[in-house]
Amino acid sequence: MSGPELNVQLGEVGKRIMEQRKRMGLTQKELAEKIGHTTQYVSYMETGKRTINWENIVRMASVFGVSVDYILTGNVVDKDRLLLAEKLEKLTATEMRMVEGIIDECIALNHQNK
Repeated sequence: MSGPELNVQLGEVGKRIMEQRKRMGLTQKELAEKIGHTTQYVSYMETGKRTINWENIVRMASVFGVSVDYILTGNVVDKDRLLLAEKLEKLTATEMRMVEGIIDECIALNHQNK
């Protein structure tokens, strides 16, 4: 296995994996094929009997169309906000202040219109 092992609340992580798999209408076998593992491995993950390495968490997030954060914590990350955060990280300090000013103006206008 590559990558560090994750020992965060395996039972809860496994439960979310199982719920998401069922929500998508996938069998354990189908999920196993998509992430390159055996059905038994998926079963062990879902029951919290097996640690899950980072690579497999990322693969499942991709298969499920959710964030890694959701799989690990159950917190839903708004993809639009995540995309915006990624773009903001690329800005210089000056550009960031400009964007902050624009946001402040938008908020002020929004409050005036209420």
